Amino acid sequence: MAKNKNLPDSPGRYAYDGLDRVIHEKARLGILTSLAGHPQGLVFNDLKDLCSLTDGNLSRHLQILCEASLVEVWKSYGNNRPQTLVRLTPAGRQRFLDYVHVLESVVTDALAMTPASNDKPRLLPGLTPQ
Repeated sequence: MAKNKNLPDSPGRYAYDGLDRVIHEKARLGILTSLAGHPQGLVFNDLKDLCSLTDGNLSRHLQILCEASLVEVWKSYGNNRPQTLVRLTPAGRQRFLDYVHVLESVVTDALAMTPASNDKPRLLPGLTPQ
């Protein structure tokens, strides 16, 4: 009989399979979060400033996100200068929201298991702290 994965002692209960490695990297998480709040997209320099990234770092992370079909990049010219617009794809938005849902469960689980500040951890018999 299969165990309910929602029970604390169930195998794989805390595996969090939905934590997507492409999204989970700090800079890419910041990029996707910034874009999620701007459905029309952001120009490259605004995105760079919001995420505190260099041109090269942002370009490399955008390349990875494009390859994963999470974002789309639009190039044009404005005021005789090249301009790059970045926005989430519909699939990228859904994948990001799914990722956030899994993160919420991580936080919920961690908070539920955090002892009150006056509780002292108990050691199993025979164990001593180092």
